[in-house]
Amino acid sequence: MEISDLSDAERQVWEAFPLGRSVDFRERHREPADSGADWGPERTVRAEVLRALLIDGPRQEGETPVLRLHGARITGKLDLEYAEVAGAIHLWSCYFDGELDLYGAQLRQLNLGWSVFPDLYGTGLRIDGSLRMTGVRVRRAVRLGGARIAGAVFLDGAQLGEQGLAAAFDEPVLALNRATIDGDLHADDGFTAHGLVRLAGAVVAGTITFNDAVLSNPGSTALQAGNLSAGDDLHAMRLTAYGRLNLPGARIPGQFNLEGARLSNPGGMALRASITGGTLWLDQAAPVEGTVTLRGCQFDLLYIAPETWPDQVRLDGLTYTRLGPHEPAERRLQVLERDTEGYVPFAYEQLAAAYRRVGDDAAARTVQLAKQRRHRTTLPWYAKAWGYLQDATVGYGFRPTRAAVWLFSLLLAGSVTYAVREPAALKPKEAAEFNPVFYTLDLLLPIIDFGQEHAYASRGAYQWFGYALVIMGWTLATTIAAGVTRSISRQ
Repeated sequence: MEISDLSDAERQVWEAFPLGRSVDFRERHREPADSGADWGPERTVRAEVLRALLIDGPRQEGETPVLRLHGARITGKLDLEYAEVAGAIHLWSCYFDGELDLYGAQLRQLNLGWSVFPDLYGTGLRIDGSLRMTGVRVRRAVRLGGARIAGAVFLDGAQLGEQGLAAAFDEPVLALNRATIDGDLHADDGFTAHGLVRLAGAVVAGTITFNDAVLSNPGSTALQAGNLSAGDDLHAMRLTAYGRLNLPGARIPGQFNLEGARLSNPGGMALRASITGGTLWLDQAAPVEGTVTLRGCQFDLLYIAPETWPDQVRLDGLTYTRLGPHEPAERRLQVLERDTEGYVPFAYEQLAAAYRRVGDDAAARTVQLAKQRRHRTTLPWYAKAWGYLQDATVGYGFRPTRAAVWLFSLLLAGSVTYAVREPAALKPKEAAEFNPVFYTLDLLLPIIDFGQEHAYASRGAYQWFGYALVIMGWTLATTIAAGVTRSISRQ
């Protein structure tokens, strides 16, 4: 391209490039690029000029060429498909009429901060440094599937997609699927996506942040991050998500922090995850609107208040070492009762184990008792009847004091009855002195023999009362043995 073919604005950029100097057309610092469509020829640069500069532009010995352009309107499509660009690219607060085609390109550094453009197509893009798109406005989508970025990716304050546009076609407004980022991924400080954000299969060596971000794709998927691999944490504090967060097979060794977040997908799935990680943190989060599925997740710490859980959950296979904040077992059990799969024994075992680890054995027993009661609802009538009996007598072995109460009550009733009406001695000359307490114990306890039952015999209604004591004694002893055996085996 000949310099004589350039406009005054383009000539400034052309001459500054080999020296790495900056060209700034902005009328004031931090001038927004939203009104760039109205900028005149004094700050307009053709995309083909920028392409010629980057691929085969002038060089000056001893200088490093860098494209530094601020506040320009760039007309046409910036086509760098498969291009190898040695110089860094800084297009700050620029307005692009056409898309940016970076398919398969190899760049040193790319900075598009605060710029406005319709599309960025960068599948297979390679960047030796960082990708900075802080505060960008993208009318449709940023596609970086399979990209390899040696530094960090900055999307702080970016706004992707137009409300209702991308979602209507169910296409991603940010696609980083199968991308590799050797640094951090920053998409916070007001990052907004109207449509699907896709991180499926992405590998991020550092931390992923969505703090104060808004992911909006109501009735569909807001975040698709299946098989995402993070090197550290995924911070999404105060995140607002309208639509499903989908993270099957994700690996997050640190925190998945949703503190203060709002997850909303009424009538659908709000959070679906099968994460292997350190911590799921949902402290101070709003009550989730929609179903939460955590089947197969593995956490060291699960921190979520009972009131944060939605009305429908799926928790089979969820494992955790610790559970916070510490709450009474009755409040945690309400969550397990909301499982859409009905009775899930594994969920009760996990909850009981978490209480035992912190030394709250009473809460652990409460959970085990609730498990038996929930299991009872799945049994046939005759097994239910046996279950009700074990529950009433010894609380399935988790309420052993009930056995003492029953024994004492029956002992008192029998002792008073036989003290009032002493049974007749079978062999008056050989019988020991009658004792109503030990006579009743002989009837109640099938193993112990004080010699009273074989020496005295009641008649009439008192005989039938004795039979009732024998039956209740045997039943009580059987249920106590079954319950205690179960309790010991669960410990």
